[in-house]
Amino acid sequence: MILEGPRWFVVQAQPNAEHKAVAHLNRQDFTTYLPRYLKRRRHARRVDTVAAPLFPRYLFVSIDLSVQRWRSIFSTVGVSRIVCNGETPTAVSNQVIDSLRAREHDGLVKLDLRPSFRIGDKVRLLDGAFADCLGLYEGLKDGDRVALLLDLLGRKVRVTVDTGSVVAA
Repeated sequence: MILEGPRWFVVQAQPNAEHKAVAHLNRQDFTTYLPRYLKRRRHARRVDTVAAPLFPRYLFVSIDLSVQRWRSIFSTVGVSRIVCNGETPTAVSNQVIDSLRAREHDGLVKLDLRPSFRIGDKVRLLDGAFADCLGLYEGLKDGDRVALLLDLLGRKVRVTVDTGSVVAA
């Protein structure tokens, strides 16, 4: 069953080749969408933020199956495959693309960074002076910081850290 009009489809890129796939697909006159977000990256005792694909190795391509020569996507540099159901590419609802674009700000998808912990949950610190220490989640302080209770030297100490520095223990 071939759908009429342009629809969005999912393309799987080769590892770390999302931008290369987008460039080559755009060169073939396909409309592409690669949603990105700000990712915290730790390297050599440094923490910085970089723009990274929201869905690593996946991007969206708008194709009119009845008009465009979509099979050329299979041999495009940077592309591994199109997500298909049998022989026909599987379409993605326009609502998915619209909702992702609605959450964009300055070309990056804004994610809700609120921690999913409940008060009293055990957590582990990932970095900083108390890296690998276990503590209890106490609550959200301001926009992007959480309060924890750490057991240090036989007593409970309240510490405030970035939300990205804490994982469930």
